[in-house]
Amino acid sequence: MRDNNSTQRWPLLLVMAGALAATTGTTALFVTGEHAWRYLVAAGCLVQCIGWVQHGARRGGGAR
Repeated sequence: MRDNNSTQRWPLLLVMAGALAATTGTTALFVTGEHAWRYLVAAGCLVQCIGWVQHGARRGGGAR
């Protein structure tokens, strides 16, 4: 039996890193009021989306 857990961690790591970046950017945007933080929010959301797509592709799409 082969352990596939190590290969399935990368997409979920992307999801968590993207969520952390988006949350950090949103908090910094509200605290400082500088609109440059919105690029961090957008990048975090993009990384999170890529992570979810990769995670879904490893599971075979919508198959359960």
